[in-house]
Amino acid sequence: MSRKHLAAAMAAATVLSAVGFGGAAEAETRVTYKSAKSTSSYYQMAVQIAEAMKAGSQGEIIVTVEESQGSVQNVKEAANRSGNYVFTTPPSLVKLALAGQKMFEPKDAAFEEIRSLFPIPSLTMHYVVRADAGVEDFAGLAGKDFIIGKGSFGAREAAKNFELFGLTDQVKLVNVELGSAVPALKNGQVDGFATAGSYPAPNVMEAAAGTEIRLLSMSEEQLAATKRTRLVIPAGTYPGVDYDVTTTALPVAAYTTTAMDDDTAYLMTKTFWEGKAQMGEANAWWNGVNSDMLATLGAELHPGAIRYYQEAGLTGKVSAQ
Repeated sequence: MSRKHLAAAMAAATVLSAVGFGGAAEAETRVTYKSAKSTSSYYQMAVQIAEAMKAGSQGEIIVTVEESQGSVQNVKEAANRSGNYVFTTPPSLVKLALAGQKMFEPKDAAFEEIRSLFPIPSLTMHYVVRADAGVEDFAGLAGKDFIIGKGSFGAREAAKNFELFGLTDQVKLVNVELGSAVPALKNGQVDGFATAGSYPAPNVMEAAAGTEIRLLSMSEEQLAATKRTRLVIPAGTYPGVDYDVTTTALPVAAYTTTAMDDDTAYLMTKTFWEGKAQMGEANAWWNGVNSDMLATLGAELHPGAIRYYQEAGLTGKVSAQ
């Protein structure tokens, strides 16, 4: 082969290679999913979503999970991130960002581009007591040794609720980290603990292993006082707890921005809902997610997500959003 023909062949090969790689790149959409600390259940959920997206889209969507230091950071980054940025946070923080209030003051106009995709498991309050502690309701916690932990959402929520329920200074709060709660309960050093996590929460499952526990339910009056979302933990979720438990939850959802194209938002939303049952077989916390949660998202739905919800016959849920 002459040098001229060899050069022409190499040029053709380069063009074909570029076309081939270009086609692959176009068929694969990369998404960044900003989650939570790597030690949290929400990071584990993010990994599950990444796996479900790859499998459910036949490799069209590749999700890279990023660790974060918290929900506030996730929202703030939305103002500066381009492309397919997905983040998780409670809807209450999105509402604050849209209003330019508290930690989002002064308002950044870029927050107006935030769009909702789908709900994920809520942060659910659990009030756990040893069955032999003789505690049947919140009033029964008076004089009892109880752990709520330090600095977390669950600790702040429990302290706030004790005040709302007239239990301030009546419950004997033990000043230790929440990680000490399960062994302390099992050893009889405390009567109970409060924790926030998507049910079934691993630490509550651990507490129920070999120890009889009760979960406290809130009355309708107590629920109203909290001004939180009502949630029922179904009977049988935890060993020995054979009754429904009425408590509160902080909704959490996945969001993106208008920088994401409609087709990607549609495929992500469709893949999430169609893969949710399978994810629930691996981790039961997905079974608590349902379409009623669309009403809690707090931000306009992405047009691509709306397309899926309309196709799925959820127009009424979408309009309630």
